[in-house]
Amino acid sequence: MAAAIGFLEVHLRIPEAHSLKEKRGVVKRIIERLKNKFNVSVSEIGEQDKWQSSVIGVVTIASSKKVVDATLEKVVVYIEDLYPGKVINYYKEIF
Repeated sequence: MAAAIGFLEVHLRIPEAHSLKEKRGVVKRIIERLKNKFNVSVSEIGEQDKWQSSVIGVVTIASSKKVVDATLEKVVVYIEDLYPGKVINYYKEIF
């Protein structure tokens, strides 16, 4: 059985940020929590120069597409539960 790789792109709205420093603090907390809880690779991949929005990328690998899909869905639900109203949309792809 071949391993599966999953990529998740999450677009976030951060209305409480009034500077790049405030935004980076929020994004950093999200990234660290995702890394610790799900053992995934996470990075801010877009909107770095905008105060109230961000795009984060999440990558995971597992033994099957089913496991990868379940992990990425849990990541989205976790962000939505932790930060209600912040997820604008997301895109997921599994290879």
